[in-house]
Amino acid sequence: VQLQASGGGLVQAGGFLRLSCAATGKIFRINTMGWYRQTPGDERELVATITSGGTTNYAESVKGRFTISRDNAKNTVYLQMDSLKPDDTAAYYCRLSFTRYTFWGQGTLVTVSS
Repeated sequence: VQLQASGGGLVQAGGFLRLSCAATGKIFRINTMGWYRQTPGDERELVATITSGGTTNYAESVKGRFTISRDNAKNTVYLQMDSLKPDDTAAYYCRLSFTRYTFWGQGTLVTVSS
């Protein structure tokens, strides 16, 4: 299984970005996809997850600003990030998990300037 993330970049505070992550390979249809983020020196933290059934979970810091969605037919997860803040600056990683397996994509950098 491989995950390919895209959509990061530089944006001013208050702006928006949309991240995408496409999974390829042998994927169990019942799974959870999500986004995590990490800054240098810190642990990777949850941003949002979504199950194949559509159940979502968000970190408190992004509730009301970020929206996670997915296209099951394409095994792709999206993260719409609105009202971005400088504190959202991080490398964002997508993740796919099913049964006992967990896969990570490469990070995509999001930089929010003040």
